[in-house]
Amino acid sequence: MQRLILMRHAKAEKTAPGGDIDRPLSKHGRDDALAMGRALAERGLRPDMALVSSARRTHQTWDAVSESMGDVEAHLLPALYNASADTLRRAIEAAEDEAGCLLLVAHNPGVHQLAVEYLIESAASPSVLDKMSGGFPTGAAAVFTVDVAGRCAYEGFLTPHDLEK
Repeated sequence: MQRLILMRHAKAEKTAPGGDIDRPLSKHGRDDALAMGRALAERGLRPDMALVSSARRTHQTWDAVSESMGDVEAHLLPALYNASADTLRRAIEAAEDEAGCLLLVAHNPGVHQLAVEYLIESAASPSVLDKMSGGFPTGAAAVFTVDVAGRCAYEGFLTPHDLEK
């Protein structure tokens, strides 16, 4: 794997009859996910594999993002639903030899915590750490370059709000 994209699902409805796991994207969330897919693709950030939480809002996020991505091998993984940073890291490590660019779509706080861990491990600059300490909004994506030793270095952070500017 040469590149990793950590993405939080887009904005979801507050409730669903089936409980939290069944919450769908809101109209705003779907629009954001479509825009993020276009923005990632325009920047050449097209994954060849996606690991996606099995929650409705995450796979709907992936469905919208993937409209701009072409053919991508996607795996819906129940273990990623509200997973910890450690669980997300293990899923990434298990797939790292199968993808050049891997996209993970999951939930906070795990996605945010893992992004911060990668920043700390790569000795990211204080300004980058400060930017990430502001949170990981719905629909946001953190992009990392991965070296041959598997170390992640910060490449960028994109939010739906950035696209509105």
